[in-house]
Amino acid sequence: MASIYEIIRQEMNPFDSTTFRPGNFWQEYQDPAFTVESIHQEVIAEVEELLEKVAQDHRTRTLLLAGDSGSGKSYLLGRLKNLLNQKAFFAYIGPWPDSDFIWRHVLRNTVDSLMYAPDGQKESQLLLWLKSLSALRDESIWKQIFSERNLFIRNLKSSYPNGIYNANEFFGVLYALTNSELYPLACEWLKGDDLDEETLKLLKVKRAINSEDMALRIISNFGKISSATQPIVLCFDNLDNIDRAEDGLINLQALFNFNSLLHNQKLKNFLVIISIVTNTWKQNSRRIIQADLARLDKEIRLQSINLDQAEALWKCRMYPIHQKTDPKPRSPIFPLTRKHLEDKFPGGKTRPRYVLMLGRQLFQEAKTQIESPDSKLSLALSQEPLAAFQLLWLKEFSKIQEKIYKVRQFSAPELIQMLREALTALQMHSIQPKLLPSKTYASYSFSYQLPFQKGRIGIVWMEEPNLTSFCHLMRACEKAVKRGLCQNLYLIRGESVGGFGNQGYKIYNQVFVGTRHRHLKPDISSLHYLATYHSLVNAACAGELVIGERTRSLNDLEALTRKSKVLRDCRLLQMLGVFTGSTQLGDTDNNIPELSQPFHDVKEFLLNLVKTQQIIGRQVLCQNARSQFPLVNQFQLAHLIDELCREKQIFILDPNAAVEAQLICLANK
Repeated sequence: MASIYEIIRQEMNPFDSTTFRPGNFWQEYQDPAFTVESIHQEVIAEVEELLEKVAQDHRTRTLLLAGDSGSGKSYLLGRLKNLLNQKAFFAYIGPWPDSDFIWRHVLRNTVDSLMYAPDGQKESQLLLWLKSLSALRDESIWKQIFSERNLFIRNLKSSYPNGIYNANEFFGVLYALTNSELYPLACEWLKGDDLDEETLKLLKVKRAINSEDMALRIISNFGKISSATQPIVLCFDNLDNIDRAEDGLINLQALFNFNSLLHNQKLKNFLVIISIVTNTWKQNSRRIIQADLARLDKEIRLQSINLDQAEALWKCRMYPIHQKTDPKPRSPIFPLTRKHLEDKFPGGKTRPRYVLMLGRQLFQEAKTQIESPDSKLSLALSQEPLAAFQLLWLKEFSKIQEKIYKVRQFSAPELIQMLREALTALQMHSIQPKLLPSKTYASYSFSYQLPFQKGRIGIVWMEEPNLTSFCHLMRACEKAVKRGLCQNLYLIRGESVGGFGNQGYKIYNQVFVGTRHRHLKPDISSLHYLATYHSLVNAACAGELVIGERTRSLNDLEALTRKSKVLRDCRLLQMLGVFTGSTQLGDTDNNIPELSQPFHDVKEFLLNLVKTQQIIGRQVLCQNARSQFPLVNQFQLAHLIDELCREKQIFILDPNAAVEAQLICLANK
């Protein structure tokens, strides 16, 4: 086996900053090998105790979980889900774009989460919840109930004779969940999608969940029925990017209005966890109505970790490296030392992220102090934020591609928010929300100015398939055009716009056909770009975005996004013309000689990985590239590495060594 020094030079830095930022615990894999059980163990015990109380008396309770940036709040939510998913159903509630839609946002996020299968289970939380209802547990009548819709509904109505909103339709949709063909449609209805008439008929319901009051009542239904099974845990996270109030500060009061209604209307069997940055809470708590603050059952502050726990974090990360070495180092954290921690954190306390960032720095220093056969070669520990950002973007983009498969996974206000954030990063001028003169559809729109063009551009994005709703939207667009609220109006819509017999289609033709206003059809790839950037915005706003050697602000993220040009291939942004005439955004230098775009992406990945690692084993470099680009073979990778060597961007430290022993270094320029 190789020595520890040889392995350190070959391997990736185990303190990869892309692993510092957990997000939605249903979409992020949380490696249990990196978990230190003692960290925040007392908080987990307190949450479990509160959850048990909800399970016993079914009274909804609310917990505020406050912690500094980097203290491990989001990671803790993931641990809670992993540890307690056998005792409760977990929902991750991300930031909402418009407080007028908060109940519908919570419902959508809750059902989205319930559609995930817990670890070790083959079925979704939603089906597990349904099959665990006391009214459906009798196996002797199971097949009979599930073979006949009316019997299923009657059985549930007799078990829940009071308090269920729109019982016939709601229980009918629950029955549709048992049909594999109707399951996705039933989920869409439960999420609040504004479905077309044909789908509503298939589900045997009259209308969609299209108001805050209806969303509240459906959430209440979930709570009342789940009293017979397990509590539902609503985890609110990333609150620094929620809708803002008129004074420009985040509208935290909307969340507390929501929470108070949960309590006042006695919605049963929920545990609400509000995860928030301590400074954000200090700045905004005094603006919350006192009566709403009184609805908090418990407030927990995440404490700093001690140096023993910090050392344990390092041990988790270093363990795979040490397993490959012979002889084994005496210390389980070598080449890191306890003294490094004591010198950096003389008070004996710190936050988990700071420990990981220090570990990354020290490991990188160990990697870059190497000896060549001829002389001592010192590779400077350079700052490569752009390369680190491009690698982070690629990793996040790949995760988004796996999770998002259609545009309608997001509500219209969410789609508008994501597009608005991207345009802000690309320095569009005078972005103003809510263009349409309609309370119902204002959040489906915004306007802005291009930096090289006069006049305002209006954007409207609606994907709900219901053509009656589309007709109302077209009337709002017609009013906006007549009032001169914008000079060019873009309708973004992939769903049908109806036919000649539809009134909405007639208005659509008048406004968008043969005029300067345009209809754009989004592709799923464009949504992947927007959703990737949105996830990074959430992290930056919460102070959780680590790139390279430090935590990055939203302004940093916007600058890196422009410099890296990662949005330039977003087809929707291209159709909107935001890159036209702007050399800054990279339209004029997109001609890549000799290489096709896919191979250029692989070559860029290889170079960025070497930039961030400074020195890396050739085999490890190729393994990472194959993992990111599985269609690329070893011969092609060897060719790209040779090209980078000829361009003097990288070099092989000992080209005569066996391939498995070769080290690739970043060339000093």
